[in-house]
Amino acid sequence: MSDIEVLPSILTDDWRSTESGPGVSLWWLGQAGFLLKSGTLRLAIDPYLSDSLARKYAGAAFPHQRMMAPPVAASDLGDLDVVLCTHRHGDHMDPDTLRDIRDASTRCRFVVPAAEHRRALDIGLPEWRVLGIDAGQRLALDGGVSVSAIPAAHEDLSRDAQGQHHFLGYMLSIGSRVIYHSGDCVPYAGLLQQVRPHRPDLALLPINGRDAARHGNGVPGNFTLAEALELAAQAEIPAVIAHHFGMFDFNTVDISDASAEISRLRPRLRVMLAETGSRYVLR
Repeated sequence: MSDIEVLPSILTDDWRSTESGPGVSLWWLGQAGFLLKSGTLRLAIDPYLSDSLARKYAGAAFPHQRMMAPPVAASDLGDLDVVLCTHRHGDHMDPDTLRDIRDASTRCRFVVPAAEHRRALDIGLPEWRVLGIDAGQRLALDGGVSVSAIPAAHEDLSRDAQGQHHFLGYMLSIGSRVIYHSGDCVPYAGLLQQVRPHRPDLALLPINGRDAARHGNGVPGNFTLAEALELAAQAEIPAVIAHHFGMFDFNTVDISDASAEISRLRPRLRVMLAETGSRYVLR
């Protein structure tokens, strides 16, 4: 089992603290969003901390009203070094959140799929602060940290005219630890072969599933819980934080049902259902 401690946390207090402690600390922001802190590094993945989608989809079949308040304001993340966005959908590459981070963290760099470089500029990120990456590429960040990209299928493997992937998963190497954020993804042929060589210590996997009704209304889906745990087991990943629920009522899972399914499946790995108010420490 991976050595992960789950501690109660007041995010705004713990994030501002200059004491990071050993290992990598993670906080869930809701949906697919996470904050990570290790040493002097401050990093965010897919932060959605606004109501931009409720405004965009007001009156639509799926109005995107938040079920949970943001656990922190983007403007309060004033010391971020890097933001990683896995794809352009508004709950992963949110213009309001990214612009607030741009203004509050004046040296923060934004890593986006190379296929979405133009989108990053269009929402107001300065070009010198945007780093594009494609599947198979690796970026070295400060402090010996690096990020490698692999393809994600949401629900398909989609590429632009230059062959660059629209949807990515990220392998984040921090010290001796590797954290895998799959982005929005479903199982596809070759995914295991993409994941296993990186030997992740922890996987951050979406479990909201998919169905024809959502897909028909422009909402592509993700792993089911069983699919996420099967991937982790086959890739020999010792721990999973399951996420991408509790934000929108049309695109979530019942936590009690998920807990019961974990008990039924009895996976040989540690499975945590993401929750705000907790700090996950990967030693």
